[in-house]
Amino acid sequence: MMNKILEKNPYQLLATAAFIDLFILCVCWEWFISPLRPGGSWLILKGVPLLFAIPGIWKGKVYTMQWASMLILLYVTEGLVRILETGANFWLALLETAFATIGFICLLMYLKPIKKEAKLLKKQRESEQ
Repeated sequence: MMNKILEKNPYQLLATAAFIDLFILCVCWEWFISPLRPGGSWLILKGVPLLFAIPGIWKGKVYTMQWASMLILLYVTEGLVRILETGANFWLALLETAFATIGFICLLMYLKPIKKEAKLLKKQRESEQ
């Protein structure tokens, strides 16, 4: 199993870890660390979309990584907005922003050579015709 993990691209591993960490943070934040309402709130559901992206990122599916890179920007935005709060919410928002930014950058770095290769193949096909 360890060999399987080590064969993966480091950016893919970091992106997967960032998405998992972000999911755990979102659930814990809204459930018991500092919920909007005592006892938790429906904002706990904001972590659910991350669950749909994690398996595809782990498997290296390009399409999943493309839409996940757009999804993660919502978490960056939320973190930047909530960073203006005080107390625990400030630190949680800082963590959310960091995890989301790391995930976004890692997805872009993983996809960059794939996109470059796709453009080259397209150019070659056009020149052959």
